Amino acid sequence: MFFDTGSAQSNLECFLRCTTPTVKSQFLPKSEIRNLNRLWHPWEREKIEYFSLGDLWNCYDEWSAYGAGVPIVLNNSETLVQYYVPYLSAIQIFTSNSSVNGLREETLSGDGERDSCSDSCSDESESDKLWRWDACSSEDGGSEQDSLWHVNNRLGHLYFQYFERSTPYGRVPLMDKINGLSRRYPGLMSLRSVDLSPASWMAVAWYPIYHIPMGRTIKDLSTCFLTYHTLSSSFQDMDLEDDMESRERKRKEGDGVPLPPFGLATYKMQGNVWVSGNCGRDQERLLSLLSVADSWLKQLRVQHHDFNYFTGIRRG
Repeated sequence: MFFDTGSAQSNLECFLRCTTPTVKSQFLPKSEIRNLNRLWHPWEREKIEYFSLGDLWNCYDEWSAYGAGVPIVLNNSETLVQYYVPYLSAIQIFTSNSSVNGLREETLSGDGERDSCSDSCSDESESDKLWRWDACSSEDGGSEQDSLWHVNNRLGHLYFQYFERSTPYGRVPLMDKINGLSRRYPGLMSLRSVDLSPASWMAVAWYPIYHIPMGRTIKDLSTCFLTYHTLSSSFQDMDLEDDMESRERKRKEGDGVPLPPFGLATYKMQGNVWVSGNCGRDQERLLSLLSVADSWLKQLRVQHHDFNYFTGIRRG
């Protein structure tokens, strides 16, 4: 099956478009709008569109099973479709209510066992502990962790977090991972985007599986991507993309809520298939998205394993 790639979109733009979820949405009743956290929703709006996390994951159902098809034009003008499977790389969910099903925090290793906080954490400075808080977790929490979580009230209460550390071959597709985690943490399905603070985010790792037509290996298509997405309605109506085409494709009400990536990292990027379009602007955009992802993680003082691996290998 082939897609009409058109002449306007570059390969990078096609990837971002084809892997952006558009989530089925609803409008918040006016009676509930008055009860929203004003730190997170400071603008007066007559209508607020929101989605449930369960509907967000549904967007990844087919992609998790068959891959997301991305039309690509090679340097010789040959056209093919490369398929990518999404994997949950990281997620942090902050809510305004600390009692939402109790405090839920999870930091798992790839084999499904909880990572323990080693004694070495006690030898670190307070700033180091804050920087590495994802590696020293416990479900019960404590006064020290409480003080870390409330460094900035704007973050809200940490309901859940997960950071994948296993190798790509040891991971399961995003939908399977979410289904497993949601058995213990039902808020992963029931929470709404209006319930989440602006600090809530997720990262999705996209690994290539095959391309059509098949028959030969193309090194340029071995690139892996890491996309970062906000989860809160606080960012609704903010245009995270600055290209002309995105503005021309403004959605209509009822079309759903798109969650384009605000940050991006790549691994094994060879050749110029992904940076040859847009008269060099794609290279600038890649660097900009990488910088934004890096700034986001630093602001939250989070060590994201996949981000460090993707960028560390490239710099090495």
